[in-house]
Amino acid sequence: MSKAVPIDPAADGIEEGKRLIRLDGEKGLSLAERIANSFNRLTWRTPLHSFRLRGRFPLKLLAVPGDPIIGDQRAGQALLDRRILFGGEAIPVPALNFATLAAAPGLVTHLHSFAWLRDLSTVATRQQGAPIAEAIMRKWLAAHADNVGGIAWRYDIVGRRILFWAAHAPLILSSNDIVYRSTVLNALARFARHVERGADRAPPGLARVAAWSGVVAAGLLIPGGSLRRQFGEEGLTRALGAAFYDDGGTIDRSPSALLDGIALLALLRAVYEARREQAPLAIHTVLSRAVPALLGVTHGDGGLASWQGGLPVDAQRVAAIIEASGVRARPLRQARDWGYQRLAGGATVISVDAAPPPVSRLAEGGCASTLAFELSDGPHRVIVTCGGARHPGLTIPPALADGLRTSAAHSTLVLGDTNSTAVHSDGSLGRGVAEVEIDRQETEAGSRLEASHDGYLRKFGLLHRRLIMLSADGREVRGEDILLPGGRRRSSRAARFAVRFHLAPGIEVTPTADGLGALLRIADGALWQFRARGAQLASEESLWVDPRGRPVETVQLVMSGESPAGGTSVSWILRRAG
Repeated sequence: MSKAVPIDPAADGIEEGKRLIRLDGEKGLSLAERIANSFNRLTWRTPLHSFRLRGRFPLKLLAVPGDPIIGDQRAGQALLDRRILFGGEAIPVPALNFATLAAAPGLVTHLHSFAWLRDLSTVATRQQGAPIAEAIMRKWLAAHADNVGGIAWRYDIVGRRILFWAAHAPLILSSNDIVYRSTVLNALARFARHVERGADRAPPGLARVAAWSGVVAAGLLIPGGSLRRQFGEEGLTRALGAAFYDDGGTIDRSPSALLDGIALLALLRAVYEARREQAPLAIHTVLSRAVPALLGVTHGDGGLASWQGGLPVDAQRVAAIIEASGVRARPLRQARDWGYQRLAGGATVISVDAAPPPVSRLAEGGCASTLAFELSDGPHRVIVTCGGARHPGLTIPPALADGLRTSAAHSTLVLGDTNSTAVHSDGSLGRGVAEVEIDRQETEAGSRLEASHDGYLRKFGLLHRRLIMLSADGREVRGEDILLPGGRRRSSRAARFAVRFHLAPGIEVTPTADGLGALLRIADGALWQFRARGAQLASEESLWVDPRGRPVETVQLVMSGESPAGGTSVSWILRRAG
């Protein structure tokens, strides 16, 4: 059983007052890091490394760590039925061909990392699962064991594969075929050498953390690895410092990625426990900060908000990974560096994106979502983000994934049918939000958050300011969206705006007779009243990507109007009637 990491009682406290958050273009890439990379490559060529990799030790695993995280039972059952299931796609195991594999990026990574072993172990005994795992393993070895290169040998995937092969060794090393077992172990040793040479070439962020985690695991589990372990821990500490903010969030600002990072470190820590060794302080420190940050972007149902193109991962999965982390903590209500604000009152929880998007090189699936919010009432989601942009595949074609990154796919104000931060056709993020100013106050009456961004300043000469107030009992949410003139260039033309409120699936919308409001009836839940002021109100089609990556039809409320060059303001209120 993992030992709980103590948390500072004041860790979820709120720092009231104003603060300016700027886009951090240097996080994850620095001169010192580039010098370190060069040094590491030189170090690899020294006699020290050559000596320790000459095969003086027998090939075996010194321990088999237990995987502390339960897998997907549905996917595991599909594997028992000889099908690999992931993200809405299914591949029959007999038809699997790694040499010509053509599938969605997520499924490809899932296959090459061998993360599916976790799902199989969850539902199968060793006798049931080993023949299936071995069949897939033989296919992979035939295609990639001797062909270094491509996605199968990408450093982060290799790092994850080392961890999954070690944790689920009983499934892949139960064969009586000595030649096969030797091939697997030789491949494992080759992975270790490969990832040790190039871990710092992995992209900054969790990919680099995964690569270095593989180096450390190999150093702990393959005989003669003491120097490799030391080298790996040094690299891992650097990678963690570049991948995580001090408040626990990841530099890509994705809650689903943060969840994955916690799971990765929990599995690596299990390797230390299997060897009865103490994990480095850096791992404990990151986990103790990351769990409260993750809880800060969960809703009343325990699932994740869909920020930065992620999925609304369900509560069971979130709880399993937090349990594996060994950390008990309260939700972080204010993550200024990571950029999320959590307002809670009664049964109502509001999550606000209050920072610029991630820098372009870290923005795979990154979204122009600044000042958007999500809202839940107990176990029911009410206001949502479309989500899913990080998961293109069979159910989310690339064109749809691109659309899900736009400001219009989030519950925020959109000016002139443009994005607050440009989303380019090549997937990168361009100019837009560079600064966000926030001012938060807590009183007995409730929470008040005021924030503004400069994403529309260059093109329209206007700042977007959003005010959200949540009553202490959670029964009333008041908001105001304001467009203010700013900057040196002042536009002389009017611009159309739309304030969008995407609703969760299953909410029944009934417009009021005066056309300025709507009744929002939650199935098996409460009734909420929505009122608008200063703009026309209408309902339009929308969609929400569910935890399995499937788009679900829903609706959105849209307040629209025209802002003069001098700016304008609109207000709205949500009141719980039931």
